[in-house]
Amino acid sequence: MEIEAAKQRTSIVIVGHVDHGKSTIIGRLLADTHSLPQGKLEQVKRNCERNSKPFEYAFLIDALKEEQAQGITIESARVFFKHNNSHYIITDAPGHIEFLKNMITGASRAEAAFLVIDAQEGIQENSRRHGYMLSMLGIKQVAVLVNKMDLVAYRKETFENILSDYSQFLGRIDVNPIGFIPVSGIVGDNIAVKSKKMQWYEGHTVLGILDTLRKEEPLPHQPFRMPVQDVYKFTNFGNNRRIIAGTVEAGSMRAGDEVIFYPSGKKSRIKSIEVFGGPAKEEAVAGVATGFTLTEPIYVTRGEITIKANQPRPRVTSRVRGSLFWLGKEPMTKEKDYLLKIGTAKVLFRIERIHRVINTSTLNSIERADRIERHQVAECVLKLNRAIAFDLANEIPSTGRFVIVDDYEIRGGGIILEDLEDNQAWVRDKLFLRDYKWEKSSISWEQRAESYNQKATLILVTGEKDSGKKPFARSLESRLFTEGKMVYFLGIGNVLYGLDADIKSAKDNRQEHLRRLAEVAHILLDAGIILIVTAIELTEEDLELIGTIIDPSRIRIIWVGEKVSTNIIYDIKVSPAEDLERSVDTVKAMLQERGIIFRPG
Repeated sequence: MEIEAAKQRTSIVIVGHVDHGKSTIIGRLLADTHSLPQGKLEQVKRNCERNSKPFEYAFLIDALKEEQAQGITIESARVFFKHNNSHYIITDAPGHIEFLKNMITGASRAEAAFLVIDAQEGIQENSRRHGYMLSMLGIKQVAVLVNKMDLVAYRKETFENILSDYSQFLGRIDVNPIGFIPVSGIVGDNIAVKSKKMQWYEGHTVLGILDTLRKEEPLPHQPFRMPVQDVYKFTNFGNNRRIIAGTVEAGSMRAGDEVIFYPSGKKSRIKSIEVFGGPAKEEAVAGVATGFTLTEPIYVTRGEITIKANQPRPRVTSRVRGSLFWLGKEPMTKEKDYLLKIGTAKVLFRIERIHRVINTSTLNSIERADRIERHQVAECVLKLNRAIAFDLANEIPSTGRFVIVDDYEIRGGGIILEDLEDNQAWVRDKLFLRDYKWEKSSISWEQRAESYNQKATLILVTGEKDSGKKPFARSLESRLFTEGKMVYFLGIGNVLYGLDADIKSAKDNRQEHLRRLAEVAHILLDAGIILIVTAIELTEEDLELIGTIIDPSRIRIIWVGEKVSTNIIYDIKVSPAEDLERSVDTVKAMLQERGIIFRPG
């Protein structure tokens, strides 16, 4: 039943400028179709009488007291609605300029939209902004509701002027509305029944246009996509299952399917599809939150995307071309780091290049701007601090849309238009082949961690030449070994004059040296070992390459020396001027704090 409901339910978002009547229209629609819970309408009317305030249909969905006091909808409100055996979710997205960012979430999964314009006030800046954002989010089915026709005496001329002007604007952003409907939410004209006061209008009512909406059926037939939300491990009563949980965004999966996780490239086969508190299922389809177990346990993390091995793989890179809109009070600049959230992945990024900036109200553009002001849309190249997996927005929208977080708040969003080659593309090609051909040990990483009482970790010790890296690394190895840890110190010379002997004398081979070092580290980490490696003046670019081959969460950076001479972001810095044992104590405490080695109680 859950799968069938997900297939049949159509999601609609209703947007518009503040006070243009979105909530009133929804409330009236629910009331006129008798879709409210028994006695709800009468209860709200009694509350209004008790508080000496006039009844408004908006109060039926504006549940928060603060919202009713201010007369605006602050948070997106979702209502469930049924008509002609079809199920709908209507999301009331805020229109006030201060709450515009909430509309990103409100409209992110919608298949259709109602865009409300006040007949008396006419087209506002937010009316244009909302239309542009709906266009960016890929919502093709847009109906424009010209509300409050009672306040303009139901004049046909007023309606047609708005229709003409707004149709022209929508045409410039490639939005072809499925209809313009003159309505009065407060009176009920053309909401559920035809208005006798606008006999000049021959089109659908709001209720009637629902029947024309097309449900996005292709999702289950698209390539399978399920971003990993979390991994749950059960250990009680001999239960050693690891359940990978998330929501199926596209396609479907069945027990027995071979799956690959990106960007890591790890593969396994689905053993069972799990349901909380219920029996296992044979299938999960788009729109369903689910979990599954694997026949071969592998280490995967939140943010990876699960696909079927026999289907097209997602794009993987750390450089993308996207179209984004910015809502922050301060301009978006090239010099600042921002957080990009796509699916369940989170990654820091900077703007590498701004191709052009567009004013969403006037549609005027500025070529090659150096910043993005509030309420502007821009086409940019974004440089992420690590590679992620995604799809292009025009292929699979749900895994091609993103939001931008700045200072812990959503300040923007956008879509990915193109994947661009980055410096690690050549490494990933080798990596995907390696992982596909990898012969897995019968002993899992969890078993090794439990047996060795440690988490396999690569400790990179870096700093300027002659800063004391090797003495420190050897002292750290000695301390951990004495305390019973599986640890190994690998000097960079061991790799350069052994594994890299064929390229040692060649110029400009730093990246290949690092790739081979990382592959050696990958094998030793797979064996459950804590590996300590020294290297001179590693940079963030070097770390990005190593982090392409090894899960970045399993890497720790230690800088040795007073002066930090590169752009690398380290976990801890130690000084050669300090007592060596004290420096080792400091790093050991950090490893205990991060859960890499055991900390006594």
